[in-house]
Amino acid sequence: MVSAPISTRVEAYDTGVAGHTVEASTSGIAWPPILGGAFAIAATSLILLAIGSGFGLSSVSPWPNSGVSATTFTLIMAIWLIIAQWVASGIGGYLTGRLRTKWVGVHTHEVFFRDTAHGFLAWAVAAVVGVAVLAYLASSAVKAPTTASGATDGTSQAILQGNPSAYYVDSLLRSDHPNANVADQDVRAETSRILAIGLRNSDVPAADKTYLAQLVVARTGLSQPDAVKRVDDVLTKEKADADAARKAGAYLSIFTGVSMLVGAFIAAAAAALGGSHRDEDWRINPGVLR
Repeated sequence: MVSAPISTRVEAYDTGVAGHTVEASTSGIAWPPILGGAFAIAATSLILLAIGSGFGLSSVSPWPNSGVSATTFTLIMAIWLIIAQWVASGIGGYLTGRLRTKWVGVHTHEVFFRDTAHGFLAWAVAAVVGVAVLAYLASSAVKAPTTASGATDGTSQAILQGNPSAYYVDSLLRSDHPNANVADQDVRAETSRILAIGLRNSDVPAADKTYLAQLVVARTGLSQPDAVKRVDDVLTKEKADADAARKAGAYLSIFTGVSMLVGAFIAAAAAALGGSHRDEDWRINPGVLR
């Protein structure tokens, strides 16, 4: 069956009762290609991220002067994250635009907008699904029981969950002369609470530093100056590690945001390209109904 020329179809589409606008009876959104493109984006992203994680872990080493540095590793992973979003969004977006049905009697600019919007929606669906899966996995990891080297009592677990009352109880019952015969488990738990509160408040009070030095003297037999130096060294290292973790988290957020912006743009552009190829194929074979 040979279809009518495009000009005839456009006129038929625009023909209507005088003073009234002819509108389509269905929405301009085609969900099947959007969902198909979204699943393609999610699956391709998962594959590429798994490959990138494998290469990343193989490039680092726990031994000094071996493997890439932390800065190089972060840069490589950031670049790979952007590449993964680029490739996955390109594939999914192109499929979204190419697999849609032909919009008959729609202006070229409107077709371009719809294709672009479909690509963006496919990326958005994939992003929402990915975030939901990650949130579920994160909540499951938090709820799962954890084991660590060294015993921790229920009070130290409470402070890790945001309840600082145990620290103040320790302060009320604190002795000016720590007893070296106190159980190692209790001393470690109390020290952990002091360090946790200091890390949360960005500083350890002088009274707590003095008490920590006294604990070191009682437990190790070091002199007071050496104990004070050890406490200062540990606190300095703790602050440096916390600052490094903060910067790593900030960089990860920035790189993730940039990669997602790149993915959204590529998905929209690829969908427009796929739709253009779909319509170009239709124009070459106008006698074949799609």
